[in-house]
Amino acid sequence: MGYQRRISTETRVGHIGIGGQNPIRIQSMGTVDTNNTEGCVAQAKRIIDAGGELVRFTTQGVREAENMKNISAQLKADGYMTPLVADVHFTAHTADVAALYCEKVRINPGNYVDPGRTFKHLEYTDEEYAEELKKIEKKLVPFLNICKEHHTAVRIGVNHGSLSDRIMSRYGDTPEGIVESCMEFLRIFKREQFNDVVISIKASNTVVMVTTMRLLVQTMDKEDMHYPLHLGVTEAGEGEDGRIKSAVGIGALLTEGIGDTIRVSLSEEPECEIPVARKLVDMIAECATLREKAEATIQNDTITIAVDAPDWETLQLKAAMAVGALLIDKKAHKLTILNSQFPTEKLVELADAILQAARIKFTKTEYISCPGCGRTLYNLQETIAKIKAATKDMVGLKIGIMGCIVNGPGEMADADYGYVGAGRGKISLYKAKECIEKNIPEEEAVDRLIEFIRKDRANS
Repeated sequence: MGYQRRISTETRVGHIGIGGQNPIRIQSMGTVDTNNTEGCVAQAKRIIDAGGELVRFTTQGVREAENMKNISAQLKADGYMTPLVADVHFTAHTADVAALYCEKVRINPGNYVDPGRTFKHLEYTDEEYAEELKKIEKKLVPFLNICKEHHTAVRIGVNHGSLSDRIMSRYGDTPEGIVESCMEFLRIFKREQFNDVVISIKASNTVVMVTTMRLLVQTMDKEDMHYPLHLGVTEAGEGEDGRIKSAVGIGALLTEGIGDTIRVSLSEEPECEIPVARKLVDMIAECATLREKAEATIQNDTITIAVDAPDWETLQLKAAMAVGALLIDKKAHKLTILNSQFPTEKLVELADAILQAARIKFTKTEYISCPGCGRTLYNLQETIAKIKAATKDMVGLKIGIMGCIVNGPGEMADADYGYVGAGRGKISLYKAKECIEKNIPEEEAVDRLIEFIRKDRANS
């Protein structure tokens, strides 16, 4: 059959194009406070020098949105013309301001108009639901007019972890609900003839992410929409696990021809994401062929795949990318990786890690950790290391480690326990999506989490 990329229209983001005949673009997101101009400029340069083609910063308020002007001006003065993206949650007016100074603005349908998620079930008549959609249009159309005037692109960025109570109440926690959250906004964009738009639907669960993106493509095609798509597994984690999980989810779609720009979300310095993303893009055609060969080997519920690679990381990414879709689609539940360069035990560990990333078989603790951004309220990398050291032997346990509340409580629904930044130096702990302790001092929070997990597991 061979690899064939999905055809999309082109979206202009500053001087670059996304979709159409353009190459797949690679991007990352800064972790510095957006009010820190010098820090953001330095971090953006590191991302760009590593090969990043777009750089995103969080703009949690008007002050941060306005400072994007200073960040942009300094970068351009230093010869860096890479487009900047503002990331907006909860305050629609902030998006209006950011559109004045950035080449692209990301908005989240889960909290652009709807209030923050509280997991309450809401009842609507059809007429009441239609009125809620009018509220979206009332705020969205003026924003789109600003974007048209300033030639600013928009990303509709849906997150599984921050779906609104309204969507959850009507559609449930389903791929259909996630897609509808996007389509409500996209239909307004089309009606307003605003075409410089990119779409993303992200989840920390690779099965949800892949299933939902496929459904989005089908839904868009039915409504004659062909906008470019942004791919990512949110809260993928760090180290080998974060890379493998990203390769399974992003790679599954890339090998099917889906995707026009990608971001590998790692709980590391953002410039570390770029080489991983570059490898995934460069290996698409090869992994699409490997996927076809691997599918032909399936016997006794086992995929057997021979993978050649110059180094261990490339082997990890290539194997995960080649078999990701096969495992997500439950074509097999076992995996054997063949390679003469590396010890058999390492290849078995890699196979287990890929099976876990595809939600097939859990052989170790799962960490759902965000990559951090300017909203992060504590030292993320240091905290992840402490929690991993204390829980690494809790096989099959899923622990969410979130920098703030944007996705925190929502992603806790896919984790057994959660650690979420609640305020500067304050942490809230969760069991699934239920908050069990609020506003714990940061210096006590890791110990309190471990204590709660041990007691809870002993009593279950």
